[in-house]
Amino acid sequence: MRRLSLWLHAHPMVGDSAMAVLIAAFDLLLLGVEGEQRAGPSAPAAVLAVITLAAVAPLVIRRKHPIWFAYLVLIIGTVHAAFELGMAAIATACIAVYTLIVYVNRRQTATYFGVQVVVSTVQILIQVERAEWLIALGFTCGALGFCWVLGEFVGARRAYQAELEARLHLLETERDHASQIAVAEERSRIARELHDVVAHAVSVIVVQADGAMYAIERDPATARDALRTIAETGRGALDELRGLLDVLRGSGDVAEQPLAPQPGIAALPDLAERMRAAGMPVRLHLDGDFADVSTGVELGVFRIVQEALTNTLKHAGRTASATVTVRHRADSVEVDVVDDGAGKARPVLAPALTDVSGGNGLIGMRERASVFGGKLSVGPEPGGGWRVHAVIPHQGRHAVP
Repeated sequence: MRRLSLWLHAHPMVGDSAMAVLIAAFDLLLLGVEGEQRAGPSAPAAVLAVITLAAVAPLVIRRKHPIWFAYLVLIIGTVHAAFELGMAAIATACIAVYTLIVYVNRRQTATYFGVQVVVSTVQILIQVERAEWLIALGFTCGALGFCWVLGEFVGARRAYQAELEARLHLLETERDHASQIAVAEERSRIARELHDVVAHAVSVIVVQADGAMYAIERDPATARDALRTIAETGRGALDELRGLLDVLRGSGDVAEQPLAPQPGIAALPDLAERMRAAGMPVRLHLDGDFADVSTGVELGVFRIVQEALTNTLKHAGRTASATVTVRHRADSVEVDVVDDGAGKARPVLAPALTDVSGGNGLIGMRERASVFGGKLSVGPEPGGGWRVHAVIPHQGRHAVP
């Protein structure tokens, strides 16, 4: 039954045609039974049948052209009622009132309702005996009024459904926008990861390649060490890039892919060692117990230190040295990366550390700090060199970025 209802809802003209056929069949059957005993004006049976069919024919267009349908029913129904051919006139009039209130508006319905009542009253006064006037008029007005009330109920229900559909469409649109925003944020995160990996690896490779080029003739052993560092750095960068690209492509079964932990504070000694192998002295101080620091905060700390050391290697050169200090506070992790700028003093742009405002690497460091509600400052040191200072709040091991 539900399937039939849905099909009729999708093909409304079929239901309207079936309703017209039923009304016409009832009147034609009544016409055949009564025959010559009808009280109305006499006419050939074929003419009466045509009038009956004409009275119900407008039902087919009632949804597409409700106003035309209503007044066609009024005109043809008046003729039908004059011949006293059955129930088609009052039935189609009631359907017209229902259709106007559902598909048009109350103003058009009220106008049609008034005209229909006046026409019906005149016909009743002419055709019905005086003792039955009130009964006939009450039945007509009651049927028309009932269809008006029924139309109000159905119209309100249709309006409610339309509002629900509009809200669902809005929710779907908002969900799509939220998905797009999430995708954009994830792409930004992956872009920062790619920048950190590539910038660090390429900087180390370039410095080592320069050193190997100068030492290849005078100190072959040093050149071999530099080439070995280049190979190890390149392989490590390729592994990280391959993992990120697999995520972007969505290739393979996630359950079958090897899992590796994200680098954290425990990986800082290896990072410092790689920078020393690249020729830049790095002193690392880890102050406190970082066991309760969340994985996301640890990754942020590692990437900030990595980016700061990479910038030192690129801009200050291998003759510079850097000091990395990571302190565990009660509710935060404090990161300090200071380099000596190869002993060359840089102009002080402000009396205090300046906020990050440009550069992809600096923006990436700022975002990694701000995602946890932290702050990042960078700026030149008065005696030469550069300082990166970050304070990142943490909420324990279970915090998720």
